[in-house]
Amino acid sequence: MYLNTHSQFSLRYGTMDIKTLLKHAKANGVEQLALTDINNSSGMMEFVRQANQCGIKPIAGMAFHRDKQLLYIGIARNREGFKELNDFLTFHNINNKPLPNKPWDFQNVYVVYPFCGDTNVHLKENEYIGIRHEQLNNIFGKPLAGIKDKLIALNPVTVANKIEYRLHEYLCAIDLNTLLTKVGEHNKCKPGEMFLPVDELREFFSMYPFIISNTEKLMTDCSIKVPEEKSRNKKTFTGSIQGDYERLYELTMQGMLYRFGNNNAKAKKKIDNELQVIRDQGFAPYFLITHDIIMHFMDKGYYHVGRGSGANSTVAYCLRITDVDPLELDLYFERFLNKSRTSPPDFDIDYSWDQREAVQQYIFDKYTPQHTALLGTMSTFKDRSVIREIGKVMGLPQAEIDSFTDKTNSYSHDNNPAYKKIQAIYGYMQNMPNQRSIHAGGVLISEEPITYFTALDMPPKGMPTVQWDMYEAEAIGFEKFDILSQRGIGHIKEAAQLIADNQDKKVDIHAVKQFKEDAVINTRLKTSNSIGCFYIESPAMRQLLSKLRCGNYLTLVAASSIIRPGVAQSGMMQAYIRNFHAPAKVVYLHPVMEEQLRETYGVMVYQEDVIKICIHYAGMDGSDADILRRGMSGKYRSRVEFDKLVDKFFAGAKALGRPDDITAEVWRQVSSFAGYSFSKAHSASFAVESYQSLFLKTYYPREFMVAVLNNYGGFYSRWLYVHELQKAGATVHLPCVNHSESKVNIKGTDAFLGLIGISGFENRYHESIPEERKLNGTFINLEDFIKRTGITLEQCIILIRVGALRFTGNSKKELLWEVHNYLGNKPPSKPGNELFNIPAKKYSLPELVNTNLENAYHELELLGFPLSLTMFDMLKTDYRGDFMAKDMINNIGKTVRMIGNYICEKTVHTKKDTLMWFGTFLDAEGDFFDTTHFPNTTPNYPFRGKGCYLIEGKVVQDFDFPSIEVLRFEKLEIKANPVY
Repeated sequence: MYLNTHSQFSLRYGTMDIKTLLKHAKANGVEQLALTDINNSSGMMEFVRQANQCGIKPIAGMAFHRDKQLLYIGIARNREGFKELNDFLTFHNINNKPLPNKPWDFQNVYVVYPFCGDTNVHLKENEYIGIRHEQLNNIFGKPLAGIKDKLIALNPVTVANKIEYRLHEYLCAIDLNTLLTKVGEHNKCKPGEMFLPVDELREFFSMYPFIISNTEKLMTDCSIKVPEEKSRNKKTFTGSIQGDYERLYELTMQGMLYRFGNNNAKAKKKIDNELQVIRDQGFAPYFLITHDIIMHFMDKGYYHVGRGSGANSTVAYCLRITDVDPLELDLYFERFLNKSRTSPPDFDIDYSWDQREAVQQYIFDKYTPQHTALLGTMSTFKDRSVIREIGKVMGLPQAEIDSFTDKTNSYSHDNNPAYKKIQAIYGYMQNMPNQRSIHAGGVLISEEPITYFTALDMPPKGMPTVQWDMYEAEAIGFEKFDILSQRGIGHIKEAAQLIADNQDKKVDIHAVKQFKEDAVINTRLKTSNSIGCFYIESPAMRQLLSKLRCGNYLTLVAASSIIRPGVAQSGMMQAYIRNFHAPAKVVYLHPVMEEQLRETYGVMVYQEDVIKICIHYAGMDGSDADILRRGMSGKYRSRVEFDKLVDKFFAGAKALGRPDDITAEVWRQVSSFAGYSFSKAHSASFAVESYQSLFLKTYYPREFMVAVLNNYGGFYSRWLYVHELQKAGATVHLPCVNHSESKVNIKGTDAFLGLIGISGFENRYHESIPEERKLNGTFINLEDFIKRTGITLEQCIILIRVGALRFTGNSKKELLWEVHNYLGNKPPSKPGNELFNIPAKKYSLPELVNTNLENAYHELELLGFPLSLTMFDMLKTDYRGDFMAKDMINNIGKTVRMIGNYICEKTVHTKKDTLMWFGTFLDAEGDFFDTTHFPNTTPNYPFRGKGCYLIEGKVVQDFDFPSIEVLRFEKLEIKANPVY
C-alpha cells in the first residue's frame, strides 16, 4: 500500500534510516513496501537486504523531482526495471540535463504521476495516477470511467512521527539555505506523511475499493531479487577462469625470477600457497587487472607505490604491484586474503597527484563506462557544522553561533534556550547523511552493468560515481581498486626527469634493495637529514629517527608504525625506544613471545604481531588469527562469532600447555594493543618510498629539492625547501622573465624560482611569458617585454617589485618610473610583432637605488620569504644567541639563550586538558633545533607567527636527542621597511 517512501537517503528531506523505516512499516502491518528515494538509489541494496530479513517484500522505485517538485515516481517491476530507473537518472546526471516532464518509454517500470485534479487524461499501459486519501474529495461525483483502472493509492512516508516532522522542516531549511520560517509548504512534506496501520489506510479508500485493488495488483506484479554472488567484480581478465589462473601463474613465475632468482625454495613454497588461496577465492582477475594497470603505466614512465595490506602478498611483490618483500619482513598473507575473510581486500596504488586521473581514465576506457565507476562516499552532519547549520536556519546572530561551537564555553550555555534547542535537534540530526561525494581513490569494475546496483552521479571531477559508499560496496560484493595520489610520488617522478634533463643520467627508482644496503643513504637516515623525504621529514619523525639512531630499513619500518598517534599515545612508542637501546633488559612473558617479538624488542608494533602471537602462542590458524585481530580492532560483524574465536584462543593455548596466568596476561596485552596496531605491510610500503626519496636527496639533492618545490612541498613552508635547495649547493635566483618557467627550473647549479610562486601574479601569464620567450627569443628591454606580452600595468608592477625584470639593468624604481610612462593611462595592447618598432624616448632620471632591505620586504610580500636577505639579516639586533644547535648536545642541563627562525609549531592537549606546544626552528647557521613549551609558560610567551625568536630555556635530552624546555620566549623585531 505504500508506493512513495523516503529514507534518510532522500538527502535533507527524509528522516528515517533504512532499519527504522522497516521497523515502522512492520509495526503497521506492511507486507510489501516500495522505497522511492528522491533522485537516487543510494539505499536500495541495503533496503532489499534488510526487507528480506524482516519479512517484508521489497519493491524498488525512485521519486523523480525537479526544482524540489515531484514529477513522477518510477516503480520497478523487477531487477531490469530497477536498472532502467538507474539508467534514466544516470543519463540526465552525466549529461547535466534536467529531468523531462515525461520519462522514457520504460519496458519494466510502472510510472505513477501525482494526482493534479484532472480526471480526463490519457495514459500509457504502464502509467498510473497516484491519489492521496486527502485528495479523494476531488474525484467525488466526477466521471472516472477513463481512469478507473489507473487510479492507485499514493500515501507518501517521509517522517516517523510529529517530532521528526519538525526535524524534516529544519532539514528543508538547511537544504534551501534559508530561515526556517521561510520554507514554503510546497518545499516540504505534508505533516501526515508517516506510516499508518494498513487497515486504517484501507478504510480511507473504502468508498473507492478499486483504488486499493489497483494498488495491490501493481505491487503484486513487482519484486526485486538480486542474484546471490560472492563477488560483483569483473569475473575474468582473459575470458575464462582457467585462463586467468594460468596467466597469473605465468606472470608470477616470471616475477619470482626477477625478485628472488632461480633457486629460492622458500619463496616458491609461499607463492604456491598464495596462488592456491587466490584461485580458491576467485581473486585471480583482481590481481591481473591490477597488474595490467601497473605495467601499462610503468611502460609510460609513471611511478607508483603499492601499499596497504596487499603488500603482505608475495605474488603481488612478484607482479611488481608492490616493492615490499614479504619474505624479508615475515609478512602474513592471511592479513590480506584468507579462506575465512568475509570482507574483500584491496590494493592501494599511489601515483603522482598529477597522473592519477590518467590512470582512472585508462580503467574507464578499457572496461567501459557501463561497467566502471568511481566509488562514492556519504558525508554526514557532524559536530560544529551541524550546530552552525541549525543556528543559521534559526536566524541566530553569527557571534552567538560561534560561541555555541566553542567547546570550551559549552558549560556557560546550559541555561540558554536557543542552545538547548540546537542541542536537541543536533541529537536527531547527528550522523545523518548530508551529501554524496567521491571516495579518495576507489574504482569499481563490475561484471554486470553497474546500473543494476545504483544510479551514477557526475561530480565536478568529471567521472561517473556510484551513489553509495565503500561499506555498501563491500556489503554488495565489490572489491574496489584504490587508485590514490600523493605528492611524495610527484617528488620522485619529477626528480628523475630533472636528473635526466640536467645531468643526462637515468635513475632506476625501483632499485630499492640497493638503496637499503647503501651506507651513505643509511648515514643520512641515521642523522635524520630527511627534509623533503616522504613520511620522514616531520619534526616528530626526525626526532624519532634520531632517538633510534635509525640506520636501516627494518628500524625504519618499525618507526613508520610507532609514530602513529594510537601507538605513540598508548606509551608503546616510548617502550619500543627504551627496549631498542637495552634489548638485554627486555623481560618476555614466555619463550614464544621472545621468539616472535625479538625483532620488535617485546613490543607488539604491528597488526602482524597480533596474528603471530595468536598462531604461535595459541595454535590458531592464520585465517582465524586475522579475524580475531580484526575483531579486537572493532571490525567484527558478529559478537557471537568473535567470542567463539576468543574461546578458541584460550583453548588452543591450554592445549599447548601454556600456563593459565601467562595466557591471561598475553591475552590482555594482545587485546589492548590490537586497537592501536598498524599494518606492517603499510609501514614497509611507507619505508620503501622513504628510501626512494632518501636516495634522490643523497645523490641528486638539487634536482630532488626542485621537484619537492614544484610538487608543492610537503610538511613545511615553501621557504624551508628553498633553504634546503641552497644547502644542497644550488644558487637560487629570484624569478626572471628571461630565465624562469612557470615552475622552478634548474640548469647546472642555477635554480630560478617559477612565476607560479609570485603572489597576485595572474595564471594566464605563468605559461604565456615563457612560451613567448621560446618562440621569439629573450626579451630585450622593458618596452619589448610589454609589447610582446600585452601585460597590464598592475601585473607588470608585480614583476618589477619581485625583481623579475632585473635583466634590463635598471633599478626597480627606474623601472616603475618607466612602466608608468608606457602603461600609466593606456589600455594594454595586444601582444604581437610590430611592422615598425619605434623606440620610446629616453629620459634622464636621477639615480634611483633599491636597497637589499627594500628588496627583502618586496620578496616577503610577493614570495612569502626573503631571498636577498635572511630573516636573521633583517633583525634589528646583531645578537645571534649564545649557542648554536650543534652546541646543544654538549650543554645538557644548562640554561641557554638561542635565536631561532620559526619553522612550525604543534599544539598538543595534555592529560589535564591543558595545551602545550612543540616548536621547530633554524639557527643562524641553518641547523634545526626543537623546543617544548609547557602550559605554565606558553600563555605568557606565545607564538606570534613566522620570524625570529629569542629563546631562553633548559637543554634536555631524550635518548641523545637534545631539545630546549622553554622558560622565556619572545619574537624579535626586524628593521623597518625603508619605504615607510
